[in-house]
Amino acid sequence: MNNRRKLIVALGASALTAPLELVAQASAKIYRIGFLSSESDIGYRSRVEALKNGLRELGYAEGKNLVIEFRWAGGKNELLPQLAADLVSLKVDVIVTHGSLPTSAAQKATSTIPIVFAINGDVLAMRVVANLARPGGNITGSTFFYNELNAKRIELLKEALPNLNQVAVVLEANNPANPTLLKTMQQTARQFKVTLYDFEVSSSREFDNAFAAMLKKRVAAIVLAESPMAIENVRALVESAARNKLPAIGFSEVVEAGGLISYGVNTLALWQRAAYFVDKIFKGTKPGDIPIEQPTKFELLINMKTAKALGIKIPDSIMLRADKVIE
Repeated sequence: MNNRRKLIVALGASALTAPLELVAQASAKIYRIGFLSSESDIGYRSRVEALKNGLRELGYAEGKNLVIEFRWAGGKNELLPQLAADLVSLKVDVIVTHGSLPTSAAQKATSTIPIVFAINGDVLAMRVVANLARPGGNITGSTFFYNELNAKRIELLKEALPNLNQVAVVLEANNPANPTLLKTMQQTARQFKVTLYDFEVSSSREFDNAFAAMLKKRVAAIVLAESPMAIENVRALVESAARNKLPAIGFSEVVEAGGLISYGVNTLALWQRAAYFVDKIFKGTKPGDIPIEQPTKFELLINMKTAKALGIKIPDSIMLRADKVIE
């Protein structure tokens, strides 16, 4: 009888506490992030994981208090306006973007839902914002020295290949950042007595024609500028460069895929940092009051295996500055 009484008491207690736990769970805030990309998830898995890691460190986890609505354009930029409108209709708490085209699409779709660009080019030159310290409006995030960075890559190529006279830069077609980027790169090219040719491509289907045109121009090296298209297709771009015996310089994935040199920012760190902006917004800070950040550290990586395959001796002046050498 005593055991029976204990069982009844225990069941009564659980009946009282269970609803309270359910109420607590039901009242917990579920945050919704809209993620807008011009490419597919294949080339962005490491970046998305870096974002999720940053969110987890701040207490947000999918399946508990976070839902992420992904919208991938799959290389079809014309779909971005509709995908952005779709996220707006879902009434997400914040939209995370990267690159000029998705960011622009999100800005046109909403002036009220906060927008965080995980990484973007020169947002001042592109007139995304008028001020980095107080961006105003509904947008904030991380920017980097896109124009100057790609100009520096020309300088590094010239240092590695002193006889270099003609260089190509591969750009994503119709990217609004292209005009200001080319202006800066042309200035550096003239300074180092290098002729710069630009080739715009929108997908991997156009690579063969682009590289054939480069050879006709007697291009001797290429710069791969960051863009969603280039990140998505980095391996195909580097393989095309290798087939045509063209040294390639670009962002970190370029050298990891077999390119000669990479010089740039730690993009995964910026993607993880995007969680900081999202968290501030979730906690009530207006995006226009959150200063836009710029990276302070740049990494130089060299692929010696590629250098040997191309018969290139990397000067000591570059080797001594390298943060990482791939043997």
